[in-house]
Amino acid sequence: MSYIIRHRTLASGSSSRVRSGNGAGMKIGFIGLGVMGAPMASNLAAAGHEIVTTLNRSPLPSGLEASMAPSPAEVARVADLVITMLPDTPDVERVLLGENGVLDGMAKGELVIDMSSISPIATRRFAERFREKGVDYLDAPVSGGEVGAKAASLTIMAG
Repeated sequence: MSYIIRHRTLASGSSSRVRSGNGAGMKIGFIGLGVMGAPMASNLAAAGHEIVTTLNRSPLPSGLEASMAPSPAEVARVADLVITMLPDTPDVERVLLGENGVLDGMAKGELVIDMSSISPIATRRFAERFREKGVDYLDAPVSGGEVGAKAASLTIMAG
């Protein structure tokens, strides 16, 4: 699967996302700005992407310019794709499937990437819920720790 996503406004005034272009300048929803997520989002912003997030436990990191949304669902509505980087399975479940969660804001054909290291059983369950709505779900945990996140040298295991 190759995803390069662009946003466009249709003549009717509604919007859709199309896969095209070179990927530069995307609006990326990034939820989870902790030890790992903050430098990952900062690296994406430095590469020319616009970041949109919603606050949870971590404040917006110093130096990261990001748009704020009131909920994970709204992050999903306005972003070209959504990335989550959260500490554990219950947090991922709440953000993805809870009230005003990411799934509520996604439309058929869109993509969510979960980069958290969580239960594979839960991951399969989450993927099925997104698949039922026609949304692609990519499980992509990382290795390399905070040093790798800051250096943009993480190893990503996608499945």
